[in-house]
Amino acid sequence: MRLWKIRDEVVLAACDPNLLGKRYEEGDLHIEIKKEFYLDKYVNENAFRNALKIATIINLVGENVVRIAISEGIVEKENVILIQGIPHAQAVRMRY
Repeated sequence: MRLWKIRDEVVLAACDPNLLGKRYEEGDLHIEIKKEFYLDKYVNENAFRNALKIATIINLVGENVVRIAISEGIVEKENVILIQGIPHAQAVRMRY
């Protein structure tokens, strides 16, 4: 995962490790899982769950990371898209 701050936003990009460096296309949809964007460090599930709790902008690719985000109530299952069967989800958390 990669976690960084842009102004007042905390951005989280994460993917399942086996997807790094791959590209998927289906119809008009495509995604390239670049290490430069998705990887700063490998983390365990607990660290990932903690990052999800503080992130305001979230970009996820893969069954495991999307499943965890759904279980945390951050992503709704019906908002997950599949690209060649690979789950992809984005979320924005508004702070008041």
